[in-house]
Amino acid sequence: MSSILSFTILGLFTGAAYAIAASGLVLTYTTTRVFNIAHGAFGMVLAFTFWDFSQRQGMPTWLALTLVLGVVAPGIGWFVQRFVTRGLGEGPVSVSLVVTVGLFVGLIGVAQYIWPPAPRTVSPFLPDEGLQIGSTYVTAHQIITIALSVLVAAALYVLLNRTRIGTAMRASVDNPTLLQLFGGKPDLVASLSWAIGISLAALAGILLTPVIGLSYYDLTLLVINAYAAAMLGRLKSLPLTFVGAMGLGILQSFAVAYLPSEGSLAGLRAVVPALFLFVVIVAMPQAQLRIGQVKGIVSAPLPTFTKSLSWGAVLLVLVALLTVTMGDADLLLVGTAATYAMVMLSLVLLTGYGGHVSLAQFTFAGVGALAYAKLDEPNLFGLFAAAAIAAGVGALVALPVLRLTGLYLALSTLAFGVLMDKMVFQADFAFGYNGTLKAGRLSVLGREFSSTGGYVLVMTVFFVLMALALLLLRGGVLGRLLIAMRDSPAACGTLGLDMRWFRVALFGLSAGMAGLAGGLFAGLRGTIGAADFQLFNSLPLLLLAVVCGVTSVTGAALGGVGLMLLPVLQSSRPELAGLVFAILGFGAVALGRDPNGLANLVFGLGRRLESRFGDRVRSVVPLLPLPGSRIEEDSATAVPLAGSMLIVPEGESPDPDTAESGPDQPPDQPPGHRAAATSTKEVPAHVR
Repeated sequence: MSSILSFTILGLFTGAAYAIAASGLVLTYTTTRVFNIAHGAFGMVLAFTFWDFSQRQGMPTWLALTLVLGVVAPGIGWFVQRFVTRGLGEGPVSVSLVVTVGLFVGLIGVAQYIWPPAPRTVSPFLPDEGLQIGSTYVTAHQIITIALSVLVAAALYVLLNRTRIGTAMRASVDNPTLLQLFGGKPDLVASLSWAIGISLAALAGILLTPVIGLSYYDLTLLVINAYAAAMLGRLKSLPLTFVGAMGLGILQSFAVAYLPSEGSLAGLRAVVPALFLFVVIVAMPQAQLRIGQVKGIVSAPLPTFTKSLSWGAVLLVLVALLTVTMGDADLLLVGTAATYAMVMLSLVLLTGYGGHVSLAQFTFAGVGALAYAKLDEPNLFGLFAAAAIAAGVGALVALPVLRLTGLYLALSTLAFGVLMDKMVFQADFAFGYNGTLKAGRLSVLGREFSSTGGYVLVMTVFFVLMALALLLLRGGVLGRLLIAMRDSPAACGTLGLDMRWFRVALFGLSAGMAGLAGGLFAGLRGTIGAADFQLFNSLPLLLLAVVCGVTSVTGAALGGVGLMLLPVLQSSRPELAGLVFAILGFGAVALGRDPNGLANLVFGLGRRLESRFGDRVRSVVPLLPLPGSRIEEDSATAVPLAGSMLIVPEGESPDPDTAESGPDQPPDQPPGHRAAATSTKEVPAHVR
């Protein structure tokens, strides 16, 4: 009986910390419609700030706590709302998710750079005080945490439902224009919401630190458990959020106490919050279609198949030259870049074309790699079977949330990634007792590519074939349907299109592409382990895809090279490891609203090269496709195209100083789009 009481009190303490964090998350979402994936990362950074003030600077605890909760955290919240998340709630959910994931990774990098790894401890509040309840001793820190959670929930409920400021906060998301007409200030109330929300994240982080320590990842990922509580409250009900947090804390405490620590159920103890989150998401009501506006990710015309094939051949020739000039160590890096690029192609399909975000895409690559190694068929049959298994798993992840979209689909992949990390990849039946699994090199039609150079060239061939297949899909009926469903689900619904099963198929195909890349990666490495496919690896993958251009094959290629170079830079300059992650994260924040990313720079360079040297080069090599140009089959006029291999932002017209329109194309139309014969009226890019 005493043990039950002890674990109940421990669960209430943990649940109270979750409730505080979840309350801040619900507040920011309710008032701005932005789900802050980085909520836990803010709590982690501010917990480190509290340690710095109280331990390194020698401030009294009460003064350090006041400065962090009353000055630093609100200031950060105001800045983030004002300059980072302002207006994100009105756009596609995928954009806000990518921006907040960028904050997530960037804040971890900032913490690593400012506070390098070292042992640090934070003492609990009133460490010498406590209360004896039967045979259980309850510390003052636990009592304070539980009391603060009740106080925070009650205060926020009163704020939102019984005050003019709370009414203005809710009105700012429902109808900010009407609020402004009545003298309200939507930006001011949104900033206030973020200031309070970040302060609550800081409070939760500080309360949890004495228990779990100052850890970059543990503290950040632990607060993610508050997402499950926030989901139970449907991101709007504070009482339900509080009940969900307390219930989750008690459930997790009893799981640790009574589930076995060894055997097949050992991993279940660590995934209770993820299971809770997944069950809550499945039980969510039918998602309503957003109407009243048409806003989507910018689209772009496609290059001709001949041009795409030409650039694919150029890439193959370049890699072939590298295979004869590089050693095996460098070729392994080239093969790793090809793996990342192929996984990013799956994100081009899912996020760039489909508008959905996966927070565990590299986990699907891990499923493919594990299946390839377990099948022990190092040939095309084994590779495609592994890809099919990964595709089936991806469809199963999307199937339970068939009725839901956007945020809930993304969070379901997050829960799936946690489950795979703890219950599959770290289990003995997956990678064995030593944590690694052997995989053979791929053989094609009986020929085994045992040399590293030959195998890397095969991987490049697969990348080119996947890219060409993706371009063909985008140019067909299914591709146009993808773009339509991404940009205006409400319009597609009114036309009678059933998007649910199409969405499941999209997730499955994207997961299959990632699984194929994972199988090739397993053959490249020879041995694979659970550490190769951790959940956290999927976040830099998503961010680099966005930074380099998640709507283009060019962006996927650039992103694959960039992600490969990250560990190389970190190993050569360990002191800058945190700074690299910070640059990556905040770079994604800056480019999160532009899905074409750094590929636009390549596209712009192509246009300038075309305008300066195009005629001269074509006089020597008439059929050579320059970056940024497109040779029309029915015209000798080269129409600039912002994309060396794939696409440009829709609505971007050719530079009038460097190009002329084709004979059937008005000057204001985007390159590659022919005007209708009955009208030359330009359609605004935001409604295409």
